[in-house]
Amino acid sequence: METTRLLTVEAMRRVDAAAIARGVPGTSLMERAGAAVAARVRAHLPEGGRVLVLCGPGNNGGDGFVAARLLRDAGIAVDLVALVPVTDLSGDAAAAAAASFKGDAAAAAAAWTGPVLAPADLTDVHGYGLVVDALFGAGLSRDLEGDAAVLVERLGCTTAPVIAVDVPSGIDGDTGAVRGCAVRAVETVTFVALKPGHLLQPGQDRCGIVHVAEIGTDAADLTAGFGADAPLWRNGPDLWRRTFPRLAAASHKYTRGHALVLSGPAHRTGAARLAARAALRVGAGLVTLAAPPNAMAENAAHLTAIMLRACEGADDLDDLLVDERLNVVVAGPGLGVGEATRDLVAVAAGAGRHLVLDADALTSFKGRARLLAAHIADGASQAVLTPHAGEFARLFEGTDAVADDLSKLERARRAAALTATVVVFKGADTVVAAPDGRAAINDHGTPYLGTAGSGDVLSGLIAGLLAQGMPLFEAAAAAVWMHGDAGRRHGPGLIAEDIPELMPAVLRGILGL
Repeated sequence: METTRLLTVEAMRRVDAAAIARGVPGTSLMERAGAAVAARVRAHLPEGGRVLVLCGPGNNGGDGFVAARLLRDAGIAVDLVALVPVTDLSGDAAAAAAASFKGDAAAAAAAWTGPVLAPADLTDVHGYGLVVDALFGAGLSRDLEGDAAVLVERLGCTTAPVIAVDVPSGIDGDTGAVRGCAVRAVETVTFVALKPGHLLQPGQDRCGIVHVAEIGTDAADLTAGFGADAPLWRNGPDLWRRTFPRLAAASHKYTRGHALVLSGPAHRTGAARLAARAALRVGAGLVTLAAPPNAMAENAAHLTAIMLRACEGADDLDDLLVDERLNVVVAGPGLGVGEATRDLVAVAAGAGRHLVLDADALTSFKGRARLLAAHIADGASQAVLTPHAGEFARLFEGTDAVADDLSKLERARRAAALTATVVVFKGADTVVAAPDGRAAINDHGTPYLGTAGSGDVLSGLIAGLLAQGMPLFEAAAAAVWMHGDAGRRHGPGLIAEDIPELMPAVLRGILGL
């Protein structure tokens, strides 16, 4: 999978502006965009058919006019519905309409000589082989209403596949949020680069397969578009492959790091063992499970290559961490919620180790995110936090990271900045965010990973990569992608125990072996 840097809506505007400033006409960008859409329609209808094209009032609608003209020229029957009268089109969409109309948009509709239907004229959406949704693009910033909402709701009743232009209408290009109502597409054709809304839910689910089309911009335009924005990527191996652990001829277990996983009491040991197994499978040279005395026998009955040490509480952990070879600590899976867990985290943070905090370790700091951040800062530790939505809400209660008007991406970024940690905000659209604003959105997953213990395995994968010296942001992003890759390889019937056993195949793919 290609790893790409994502363009926000504003960054995309800057890309377009940079291209136009160096002499590329806006109508040329539109012509190429429309051609890319038409090509995808023809791929769906190799034998022809009747196509419905819905055009909105802006440049997205102009792309629709171009696509409609090219499809008609190719012998495909096209019905075109314009949300507003052609004389009201703006920008390059007006150019698409007729040179006599005002504004830059004035040429795409000019080249369209067929009928232009009003929304009220569309009484039946059935009978079409395909629908092109060119109503609104990624820049939509308000809820759909009026005729636009009616058209979108009607599309929900058709069995014809929908190809969306830029994003499905009703999806916010920056957040993936549904603005009132939204189209569900089988394919989306976007331009230059992916937008966050293509990967963030529910936008990801509405887009179908996303195709990125080149429309005449160049590398300099992209650089101008990105500007000083904090980097945002689609997660994938190209993002972190350079820092991924590779064995040298002289490598041995002591050069590959030693992860320490904290276990809960006897009746809650499975989660920690899942994390420990994952850390070992992903390449940590040694892994030790630190368990209360009453859990020693239970853990010993299940462990072989993973070592076991008794740990009654914070004082015992302090003694264990005298061994500086223990370079990463996993706390949370099955550990228990409360003061004892907070004390364990404080000791591990105070020892200056890399930390992976999940589950009970996060819930134990409910509403105390700043206290957790202080523990980490006091010990000069570096930490990765791995909350799902519920844990995130509990941990960051009372902070601006849980503001209702924020996207998942912005919540993760604020949480990372607040705690000075790398935050892995889990879900179907897992976001990995660093304190400096770097972020990656992961769409390389599967719903089959939604099973008990799956998150514990992810914690172990992150720890295993950290143990081997991988930087925090890269280790977290890599582990998230590998976790997803394992789920995709297995598919139906996946349980958490399967994930570590799929790591050899995942690793071979990454390392090219």
